[in-house]
Amino acid sequence: MKEANQEINRRRFLNQGALGVGALAAGGAALVAAPAEKSVNPFAYDVTRFALTDPRLIHYELVSRFPSRLTEPRRIAVGPEGQVYLAGKTGVGVFDRQGSLVAEMPLTAPARCLAVSRDGTLYVGLKDHVEVFDKKGQRTATWEAPEKNAWLTGLCVGEKDLFAADSGHRLIWRYDRSGKLLGRLGEKSKEHSVPGLIVPSPYLDVDLGPDGLLRVNNPGRHCVEVYTLSGELELSWGKPSAAIEGFCGCCNPISLACLPDGRWVTCEKGLPRVKVYAADGTFDCVVAGPESFPENAKPGSARDLSDGSMGGLDAAADSQGQIYILDLVAADVRVMKRKA
Repeated sequence: MKEANQEINRRRFLNQGALGVGALAAGGAALVAAPAEKSVNPFAYDVTRFALTDPRLIHYELVSRFPSRLTEPRRIAVGPEGQVYLAGKTGVGVFDRQGSLVAEMPLTAPARCLAVSRDGTLYVGLKDHVEVFDKKGQRTATWEAPEKNAWLTGLCVGEKDLFAADSGHRLIWRYDRSGKLLGRLGEKSKEHSVPGLIVPSPYLDVDLGPDGLLRVNNPGRHCVEVYTLSGELELSWGKPSAAIEGFCGCCNPISLACLPDGRWVTCEKGLPRVKVYAADGTFDCVVAGPESFPENAKPGSARDLSDGSMGGLDAAADSQGQIYILDLVAADVRVMKRKA
């Protein structure tokens, strides 16, 4: 199924005129391939021309940077008091605002995603279940996945609910805060006009906005979908394109984060970019472009592991609107602040 989804997506990507063979550049001019030697592949996927970002579009600047100190860091979250939480192979690391490691929570399996509630409760997604911890780091509960072959890759928590992105089943599970399963959303449905999630690789994310609506990345369709808590699809935005306002490659965006003012941060792999969009999907600005992540941008930089690929970026935002970017290849965190 994964191979079929990837092939369908490649055809759609090319048919819509995104970068590939004869794609459109950001300004709308068509790429014209010069006669090439037989040893050169004229159909090669080349995004080098997009590796540099127009400085006028970059509205954020780096204010600090610190190493993750974790083996294979995967996801990042910011707590209600500004602590930074990182999920990694051996567990969860907690950092203060200056990037100093203040606590570690070892786990028996890799932590793949995490979310922190306003009361400080920590939810950690392992591959097939969720573990719950109190403010002191004590495990208080374990929630098993509703079905076999779950592959949890994203979590978000609200006042009453927790949502878990399951790449294995290509859907979002909805729980109440006690762990009771309330429903599922994101599945293909003609009745509700939901096209279904295409997830070629384990990069499915979910986040809750201040408007009470969920955002879910649909990487195989190169878009972000907006759902009610009951699963009704309200809006979909994004398009396949290597141009700065679009999402390129086989499957992007790979992660989401909400800013306090309701704008949305997206992360991409392959051509590593972090960008900001308005709530309706209108492109706003760039936080950091490929030139900021030289190791991450190298072909083949992602490490293929038995439990998924380790590549790309993740992001989280604090209450002041600062954006924390986790580089999975460089294994460090960069704190970005909007320019004056």
